[in-house]
Amino acid sequence: MSTPFELLLDLDQRARANSDGLPAQQDLKQYWSGVGFSLAGERCVAPLSEVAEILHVPDSITLVPGVKSWMKGVANSRGRLLLVMDLGEFLGLEPSSASTTRRILVLEQGDLICGLIVDGVQGMQHFEADTFSDCIPASTSEALQPFLAGSYQREASYLVFSLFTLAEHASFMQVALETA
Repeated sequence: MSTPFELLLDLDQRARANSDGLPAQQDLKQYWSGVGFSLAGERCVAPLSEVAEILHVPDSITLVPGVKSWMKGVANSRGRLLLVMDLGEFLGLEPSSASTTRRILVLEQGDLICGLIVDGVQGMQHFEADTFSDCIPASTSEALQPFLAGSYQREASYLVFSLFTLAEHASFMQVALETA
């Protein structure tokens, strides 16, 4: 007569003999995610960690006197004040879309909370990590280049635009008009 342990051991051996085994380990692809947006005809993507939210351009923006034209004013977003700036105008680029498609990317870095108006937002974009290149396509506008970290390739090239690099740029927070 077999002991309970021997019965369990026998059951284990029969189960292993009839099993298909573990599936083969597959190589998992690494992906990078960002928020796709368009700016003066360029396809851009901002790192997901740098975009706090996406908003419609509000109907009412309170103008602030004595500031540069790309500083559009201040808006109320869920009870907090949001500086609204036109990113394309700051960079000296022409808008390439109707005002109905324009959106605001909200940037929060430290004490800075501001909304950057872009021509359009394409939502979440996912790229295979191995399609990244730190080379910037030659056709890219010079105005964008200081804020680009590289590009991802899919059906087209997507420029990786760093909102945090923009926020640290010397001229970005100099919104006051210069007086003579």
